[in-house]
Amino acid sequence: MSKICQITGKKAMIGNNVSHSKRRTKRSFDLNLFKKKFYYVEQDCWISLTICAAGLRMINKVGLDAALKQAVEKGYISWDEIRVIA
Repeated sequence: MSKICQITGKKAMIGNNVSHSKRRTKRSFDLNLFKKKFYYVEQDCWISLTICAAGLRMINKVGLDAALKQAVEKGYISWDEIRVIA
């Protein structure tokens, strides 16, 4: 599973750990990702998405259908990648 939000397209960032003596070592800033099930009313089915906290807030604000359409047109996800739960 890649560390990318399917709604916002956010990815893990790379940065540095900086010690007291200012030595720098590479580290990764991971997202707050989790798998969440949603009821997709337009298709009358349950879907599973890997989203971050910002993606969940976006779905709460604009709705699931509008958020999915925005993600598809921006290229973050395709309709084939959306996992339908039977």
